[in-house]
Amino acid sequence: MGKTILIAEDEGKMRQLLADYIRHEGYAVREAANGLEAMRLLDAQEVDMLIVDVMMPYMDGFEVCRTVRARSGIPIIVLTAKSEEYDKLTGYDLGADDYVTKPFSPKVLMAKIKALFKRINADHAQPGAAAAEIIKLEGLKFSPHSNELWLDDEPVSLTRKEFDLLLYFVQNKNITLSREQILDHVWGYDYEGDARTVDTHVRRLRYKLAQRADYVATVKGFGYKFQVKR
Repeated sequence: MGKTILIAEDEGKMRQLLADYIRHEGYAVREAANGLEAMRLLDAQEVDMLIVDVMMPYMDGFEVCRTVRARSGIPIIVLTAKSEEYDKLTGYDLGADDYVTKPFSPKVLMAKIKALFKRINADHAQPGAAAAEIIKLEGLKFSPHSNELWLDDEPVSLTRKEFDLLLYFVQNKNITLSREQILDHVWGYDYEGDARTVDTHVRRLRYKLAQRADYVATVKGFGYKFQVKR
C-alpha cells in the first residue's frame, strides 16, 4: 500500500500545488486548511507523514506539532514563511523532523519527503536477528532497529530525531563528539540550520532520560560525550 501524506496549509493555492505535485510522485494526499482540521483528519485516518504550515488559523503549526508528538512518532515537515532560526529551532524542539522555508521549490520538499521515508524504511528493513537486538546500558534498554527505549524497564517515547541522536551517542559511547559531527551524522550534510539544533535536541533527550540525564555530558567548547561504563 502506498504512503499517505497530510498537508496542513491554509493558503489554498499553495496547498493545491503541493497536493498535485505529491500525488504526481505516487503518494496519496489528505488536505487540511487549518490546524484543527488537520487534527480531526489525524484522528480519523491513518497518515504516514504530516506537512504542516506554521502560520494557520485556529491552531498553528507549532501547536499541531506539540499535540501530534504527544501521541505519535509520524515524521513531520514544517513549512514556515519566516527565515529566523528561532522558528526552525522551535519546530525541532516540538518534535519536527525537518523544515522548509517559503518560498521553496516543490522539488526541494519532495526530496525531503523521500529522504525521511527512506530513513524510516531503512530502520524497518533489518533482518530478523538484527531486529531483535537489545542493547543494555546501565538502566537503559535500547532497540536500535525497532526505535524503542526503556528507562529502568519503563518505555520512553522519543521523536525520530531524538532516537537518531541517542543511537549515534550509543554507537560512540565514551567518545567525545563535536556538534558538527553530530549535526552531519544525525541531520545530514545538507541540513540548512546550525549547531544550536544539537543543543536543543540534547536538552530534550536529557529531559526524557530523567535520572539518567547525566549520561550525556557536555564537553565545554566542543560538544558532547555519552558516558557509560558498558
